[in-house]
Amino acid sequence: MNDAKHSLAINALNRIMELELAGVVKYTHYSLMIFGYNRIPIVSWLKENATESLDHAHRAGELVTLLDGHPSLKIGPLLETERHDIGDILRESLEHETIALVSYYDLLKIASCTHPETNGVQSVMLEEYAREMIVLEEMHLDEVNKMLRKPGEISTFTA
Repeated sequence: MNDAKHSLAINALNRIMELELAGVVKYTHYSLMIFGYNRIPIVSWLKENATESLDHAHRAGELVTLLDGHPSLKIGPLLETERHDIGDILRESLEHETIALVSYYDLLKIASCTHPETNGVQSVMLEEYAREMIVLEEMHLDEVNKMLRKPGEISTFTA
């Protein structure tokens, strides 16, 4: 891997790590703010998402160190909207996951020689990692999208 690609990959992975760590905080916060009849399953689902985000952050950090980089101590943006209706929480989750998905696609471009600064150098390892994470993020986005639909509604949720 050339130096330019190496640096781009580390920066992209650190960005992913920061976003995933923000996901840990957001999903943990959301899980504490759920009230009502469906609280127990929703809290469990949100706590699972927090755990998954921590795992994703750790994986990205491991790849940073594999590339001889230094994992970021930063965390992605955390905005308290003060809206805690389950619909608001799910819409915020959809937005957060969409941003994370874009970051994984950015890493895929870097890994697969399509980024203009990589001079056509490919990293199969990073490409496979990015593809795996894209699949997971797209599945998660689909799950949240389905949760936002009204019962019986088949078409994709749009804000």
